[in-house]
Amino acid sequence: MKKSILLFASFVMMSTAMMAQTKDKKVAPQTKAAETPKIVSKAPPVPSPTVQPAQTPGSANMNPEALKFKNEEHSFGTIPEGPSVSYDFEFTNTGKEPVILQSVTASCGCTTPSWSKEPILPGKSSKITATYATQGRPNSFTKEITVTSNIGTKKLKITGNVEPAPSSSVPSNTNSMMKH
Repeated sequence: MKKSILLFASFVMMSTAMMAQTKDKKVAPQTKAAETPKIVSKAPPVPSPTVQPAQTPGSANMNPEALKFKNEEHSFGTIPEGPSVSYDFEFTNTGKEPVILQSVTASCGCTTPSWSKEPILPGKSSKITATYATQGRPNSFTKEITVTSNIGTKKLKITGNVEPAPSSSVPSNTNSMMKH
């Protein structure tokens, strides 16, 4: 009898905790079958952990479109193999709260992004520089840069075509020509 009471009390406590987590969320209407849970085992169900997005004070009311980029894509066109190329993705904070760029990551190691770690105040502008290393990478490319901030995520893209460097092969019979 004690085990049954403890199991019931545990079930009630977990149900209350789950309801508290979903209190502020809109929940889809449930059918009658879902309203009367069937207990299959003696152990109460264990709720799965929920992952909440990281928020900074005031970020709940922020507009994800407040990070306004002049261009979200850039084509380098045809470029020579060898030197790295860079492009500045310029943007403005058009929102009412500061924007903090939490991370800026590229889709591969050949692209290196750099950005300001300082908050971008409302009305202020900044940039993200994407540098692509062309050495050893002939042919066309498309790379994504993922910008994660306190107001959401944005994808930027760079494209281009790397023209192979001219080969510097020397004929193997050079020495025989010099003997004459």
